Amino acid sequence: MKLTAEEQAALDASRAYSATTRRPTVAALEERMYTPLPCLDHGFVRLIDYMGSDAAIVQAARVSYGEGTKKVRQDRGLIRYLLRNAHTSPFEMCELKLHCKMPIFVARQWVRHRTASLNEVSARYSVLDKEFYLPAPQDIAVQAVNNRQGRAESLSPEQSALVLELLKRDSSQAYETYERLLGEEFGLARELARMNLPVNLYTQWYWKIDLHNLLRFLRLRMDAHAQYEIRVFADAIATLVADWVPLTFEAFSDFRVGGRFLSRHEAAVLRDALAGKPISQETSGLSMREWRGLVASFDLKVEG
Repeated sequence: MKLTAEEQAALDASRAYSATTRRPTVAALEERMYTPLPCLDHGFVRLIDYMGSDAAIVQAARVSYGEGTKKVRQDRGLIRYLLRNAHTSPFEMCELKLHCKMPIFVARQWVRHRTASLNEVSARYSVLDKEFYLPAPQDIAVQAVNNRQGRAESLSPEQSALVLELLKRDSSQAYETYERLLGEEFGLARELARMNLPVNLYTQWYWKIDLHNLLRFLRLRMDAHAQYEIRVFADAIATLVADWVPLTFEAFSDFRVGGRFLSRHEAAVLRDALAGKPISQETSGLSMREWRGLVASFDLKVEG
């Protein structure tokens, strides 16, 4: 990701600014303020502002005057209890505001998380930059047979090169038409000229979300089944969250990312397996998809 001289100057000015405050801050996150985290070929995630910390979650849960207890062990135990048992409102006391730049098709997935506030660059007002997402050759893959939303094996190097050539050609042609429509020949309104632009064009927005809903976003978009292009952004955001609220991120990693919720039927199957009883999909009350997921998660031994 390359910055223009103007963008670099604005970044340096933001990084040079500091202010005194009475509100609690997080030193590790202060060091990361404003600095872009590169994502894909032209995208980034950039921390603009934040409110709260692990201590704010504890303070809200106990409705106390202080920032929490004096012992990290006690705060950690409470945060783990709150997250494990889905007591969500204390986590809503913390907020994060990000400046994000991503391909339009990623933004359209992202915006489905409707529990955030955002303001996106307007192509009715601004002329969009000539920046398009082009995947790396290893990320160009065929449609998966068993997953309508996923990819399977990568194309051959020759096929990948041809795909990239086609994408570059179409993207360039679309932007040339966009510039022509905006130019003196037609002088078309920006709100009309934009209509032919492809969804691999980059857009930007400011995105503000509370910690509870941010963790829901991360749980879905960091998952291995999420589309690679949005997973890159989720992984970048996760590094900020880990510095911001380390106790919460640890609990999130343990209970939401590394853990697994069990239905009544799944728990019954697991009890039988632990007791050495025979188990089968036919008698489990689970669908085939649920059964396969349970067997894979716990490496269960199934006869036949």
